[in-house]
Amino acid sequence: MTAADDPLVPDGARPGAFTVRVGGASQSYVDPGDPLHLEFEYMQRIADLLDAWAAPLERLRVIHVGGAGMTLARYVAATRPTSPQIVLEPDADLTERVRAELPLPRGSGVKVRAIDGRAGVAAMRAEFADVIINDAFVAGRVPADLTTREYLADARRVLRAAGVLLINVTDRGPFSYARRVAAGAAELFPRVAITAEPPILKGRRFGNLVIIASGAELPVRVLQRKGASAMFPYRVVHGADAERWINRAKPFTDADPGTSPDLVRELGLR
Repeated sequence: MTAADDPLVPDGARPGAFTVRVGGASQSYVDPGDPLHLEFEYMQRIADLLDAWAAPLERLRVIHVGGAGMTLARYVAATRPTSPQIVLEPDADLTERVRAELPLPRGSGVKVRAIDGRAGVAAMRAEFADVIINDAFVAGRVPADLTTREYLADARRVLRAAGVLLINVTDRGPFSYARRVAAGAAELFPRVAITAEPPILKGRRFGNLVIIASGAELPVRVLQRKGASAMFPYRVVHGADAERWINRAKPFTDADPGTSPDLVRELGLR
């Protein structure tokens, strides 16, 4: 493997930290010495939700659909020790490279399965997880089978009644893709919110939107406070505003799947 092909790119400004890059796109940022450091702003939004979802140090059973550097799994292991976590990552070569260079801490409770997210979730028993985090990309796109109504229904089955599903997608205004993903979540979960930075929500630039869906009350006020004071401030669209944002979009289905925008092209990386 040449240096150009290596998915682990050292951060010259932060010794020991690496960006995990696949197909020209940065998939994760990992600092093994400081698992609380989240370089990507959308991951900080997910971490804010996790911190607000349960009491500090409370164990959560978490499924990560998409692994790469396992940044969020490391965060959960550090903030909620003994939490059982399963990472579904079909790229076994990438996992092997990451674990060799950036090993998980001893006793992390993280198990990695070399299986795609759709099949991995389907194999889970009902009411198995407290949290499912969808953060999977292949060739710069979210796998279409991870945003259909059928998949989301399976995720709902695997979650406990008060569990939460988080879906990271990338899009730009008018959000013809992200609205359909959120519409699918809204059909299956009574409470849905969308978080993003204001310039993204206003359609000024391409970026990450995190869709939050649950049968339980969402910690909206906590997220709003965190979003207002974050290094990269973000907004929380919820309730009637979320319904208006979805704007009668139709969910994707297995018979009518959707392709997300190519983030590598959108970001000018090819």
